[in-house]
Amino acid sequence: MPTQKDQNSQLSLVIELLKKLLHHFHNLLLYFPILWIAAIVGIIVYISLQALSSGSLLTVQSVSQLFFVTSPPPLPSPSFQKNGLEMFLKPPKNIMHDTEDAELLWRASMDPNIRGYPYPRIPKVAFMFLTWGPLPLAPLWERFFRGHEGLFTIYVHTNLSNYNEFMLQGSVFYGRRIPSKRVDWGNANMVEAERRLLANALLDINNERFILLSESCIPLFNFTTIYSFLIDSTQSHVDSYDLPIGRVRYDRRMYPHIHMHHWRKGSQWFEIDRAMALEVVSDTFYWPIFKAYSRCPDEHYIPTLLNVRPSLGLRNANMTLTWTDWSKRRAHPRLFGEWEVNVEFLMWLRMKSVGDCEKNGENKIRFCFLFARKFSSTTLDKLLRLASTVMYF
Repeated sequence: MPTQKDQNSQLSLVIELLKKLLHHFHNLLLYFPILWIAAIVGIIVYISLQALSSGSLLTVQSVSQLFFVTSPPPLPSPSFQKNGLEMFLKPPKNIMHDTEDAELLWRASMDPNIRGYPYPRIPKVAFMFLTWGPLPLAPLWERFFRGHEGLFTIYVHTNLSNYNEFMLQGSVFYGRRIPSKRVDWGNANMVEAERRLLANALLDINNERFILLSESCIPLFNFTTIYSFLIDSTQSHVDSYDLPIGRVRYDRRMYPHIHMHHWRKGSQWFEIDRAMALEVVSDTFYWPIFKAYSRCPDEHYIPTLLNVRPSLGLRNANMTLTWTDWSKRRAHPRLFGEWEVNVEFLMWLRMKSVGDCEKNGENKIRFCFLFARKFSSTTLDKLLRLASTVMYF
């Protein structure tokens, strides 16, 4: 059993040991601020080197965030558009794109099944120009469209890759060329161009009527008259008739999908509503047959399509709105020059077949045609002089 003396000796050793530990701890406390400052300097130097390599600036805030514990920053609130439909309703201003035809037709075939619109909608007319080159009568159309922005859209399909060079930047035609491909007279690629125009125009959900025109077409009435006629119409306007001259182009290899009694002929220059335009771009059954076997499909495809699909034919007025002179029975219609354009001729066109046409299948109207062709570039000056007194624009 340890004696009192041994216990006192042990206690003295413990006290001596504690004194030495306290002495070392005191020395450590003296050096701790120096170590802390050295650590801060090292971190600042490291951050400075990183900032120089990344090109960013060193800020007091960025340094302070390393040493002070703060509450985590609030999560960013999700950003919402004020109008979620805006991107869907407003197609891009630049209508050029790199979409292939198959992709374009697929995208254009989409349409809401709900017929009502959950927003104030102003229907527009899509004016689709299928041209070989520039638009020589563009100044006349400029005057026609002036003051009616928001009620129309323009699409131009042309072989010209430098189309914009022929248009002033302020022109309604500037930048309206769609991605175009080669077109040959009487060839299937002409119908492909028509479908391409329709598909691009369908991307604008507000386009309700679709009119196909050429570079030689002119309007016979002012914009308000034509717009009202088209928007109020419950029918489309496509020539579709059965004549011997058309039957000679029927190819029996189309049978049994297209019979002879289905075969129809008509003017290439159509005007259709949105529902019919969707049917044309969505057709993956009949068009491949026409493309393989039909001659001059531009005069037969849509007229026959309306006949093989009775529901479409019932909504067709069976007439074109573009007057053309075929009286000479040649491969191409008559081309009018400067010397043939006068007040009497234009008035005659405006009153052509008065009383013989029907609007919406029942009501007599005061005119049959809204447009006319073919007018050469030499007629432009006369047409501009007569537009205000005869066509009222």
